[in-house]
Amino acid sequence: MEYLFILGRNPKLSVAEITDYFENLNPINEFCIKKNGMLSIFEKKFPVNTIKNLGGTIAIGEVLASGSIHEIEKELEKIEVYFGKKNNFNYAVWNFSDESSYNKILEYLKRRFKDEKFKSSKKNLSGRLQLQDGGEISIPMSLTEEEYFVFTKNEKIYFGRIIEKTNYKEIEERDIKKPVRREELAISPRLSKIMINLSQVKEGQTLVDPFCGIGGILQEALLRKIKVIGIDSDSEAISGARENLLWANFQKKDFVLFNSDSSKLKINHSDVLVSEPDLGETLKYSPAKNKAREIINDYEDLMIKVLNNMKDKISGKIVFTAPYIKLITGERNGCNVQKIISQTRLKLHKDFPIAEFREGQVVGRQIFVLEK
Repeated sequence: MEYLFILGRNPKLSVAEITDYFENLNPINEFCIKKNGMLSIFEKKFPVNTIKNLGGTIAIGEVLASGSIHEIEKELEKIEVYFGKKNNFNYAVWNFSDESSYNKILEYLKRRFKDEKFKSSKKNLSGRLQLQDGGEISIPMSLTEEEYFVFTKNEKIYFGRIIEKTNYKEIEERDIKKPVRREELAISPRLSKIMINLSQVKEGQTLVDPFCGIGGILQEALLRKIKVIGIDSDSEAISGARENLLWANFQKKDFVLFNSDSSKLKINHSDVLVSEPDLGETLKYSPAKNKAREIINDYEDLMIKVLNNMKDKISGKIVFTAPYIKLITGERNGCNVQKIISQTRLKLHKDFPIAEFREGQVVGRQIFVLEK
């Protein structure tokens, strides 16, 4: 089966999330990336609503036909292309191909819809999404009943239809409506999902968050039927986490919260550790290098203590964020992971760290994945 993932603002992180998420469920045989499109070949179909578990994916598309333009048109004549119910509809086409192939697909769709007596109107991808690497991609802005895509790989053209899209409104409402919020300190649902997937934790297993705050990561894990242990030295944060988890109707048997010091608390076995530790003081302006180094040193010392206290109780991966500070010189300073590795005897997973920040953000993140 061939699918297209339309990646979010940090494609490198999105690819890591997708490959880790599917590794034990439905391995990807091979994939190809163009812009923020990831064409992937799977052994089998994956379940409906898969996208709700992914934090770094905008949409998922299924390939309907592939080959030359002639072969695609011949294949499409055998199947439905429009799956809506309205006779009058709008559609958009994501382009990960050359202009010639893209235009021929547009001509085919226009002719096909006209022959089928539909009153269709193609909408341009007029929206803009700023990528972390400084690039920009076009995204749909207007209401569209259907979205398609064209992708070219080694001169072979793939045409398909978008079958799932991230429901940002639902995620935002879930986040905004919870009774306790800390906008400056709380991790986003999007990043929480990504980090959970990087850990490769499975349904029914246990995740520990030693810096759980008001429970952002815990909530996303519980939604996936993963049991959680949340720890925080801030009693108000633990109280807020409990209030949020009960508000979301999670069963008390599925979560345990401790108001304690994670560098000292003895926990039972957990399958993975996923956490956003304290990234240091909130900085409105870029600091000098020595100030940034001071913040990062404090962070490293804390993480070493926590990991050494908990690592023997964690059987799987350890995923965490670290401060990635923009200096007055414009460059960014990050965590010395070799210091953490040497003092904890853990191993850095390949392809990490991956940076995660927005333009102009003083304190961004690096995401690390460690294992025994």
